[in-house]
Amino acid sequence: MFRYQILIEYVGTSFIGWQIQKKGKTIQGVIQKNISKLIKEKITINGSGRTDTGVHAIEQSAHFECTNRIQDLKKFLNSINYFLNKHEIAILKIKKQNLNFHARFSAKERVYKYVIYNQFTKPIIKNKRGWFVIKKLDLESMKKGAKKLVGTKDFSTFRASGCNAKSPIRLMKSIKIKKLKNKIEFEFRSQSFLKQQVRSMVGCLKYLGEKKWTLKKFVSVIQSKNRKLCAPPAPAEGLYLLKVNY
Repeated sequence: MFRYQILIEYVGTSFIGWQIQKKGKTIQGVIQKNISKLIKEKITINGSGRTDTGVHAIEQSAHFECTNRIQDLKKFLNSINYFLNKHEIAILKIKKQNLNFHARFSAKERVYKYVIYNQFTKPIIKNKRGWFVIKKLDLESMKKGAKKLVGTKDFSTFRASGCNAKSPIRLMKSIKIKKLKNKIEFEFRSQSFLKQQVRSMVGCLKYLGEKKWTLKKFVSVIQSKNRKLCAPPAPAEGLYLLKVNY
């Protein structure tokens, strides 16, 4: 058997998420079907993690196994992308890995990016590529809140009800927030995340930026471990899986 790692870029708008489901179009399903056709062998794609409905990826990581070696990797990329690009999916790179490599379990760090367009008029070219927020957000307040989220903590407040993780404890390595004109970008680094954790944290940070919450209120919501006290999660369209490090 031969194991290959692929790095994937996709626009998640028209998909119901990464993972194959009984009904609906998924990224995993489209890629799996097309690679199987191309190499004339049924394969299974294993992703580094599941992105939800509408979430994008700049560099998702996945792997698959096949019985025959792929002789020309560049030709493979050209051929597979001919079929995938129409779905707004692209395989950026393919690399032969040893059989011990696993896209999910070998990952040491996952990096997510969230984008807010903080302006009066709705962005057209970037529509469905970020969260459109009219009310001016205070960057410094959000940065102060972000510092309270860094470290090993119980993130139950930010955990969706359908989360299958065994524990709500996670180590948040870093959170960076930067602004360029009307665009605000958040970067989150952790080995793993709970379901809807990033979007829930962004939703709460937005409340800080809007002055709906004080920093004291924000901290009390974190410490409550109560999902019901969480602000509404940020919409999926602003979330990107940026990179998976091994």
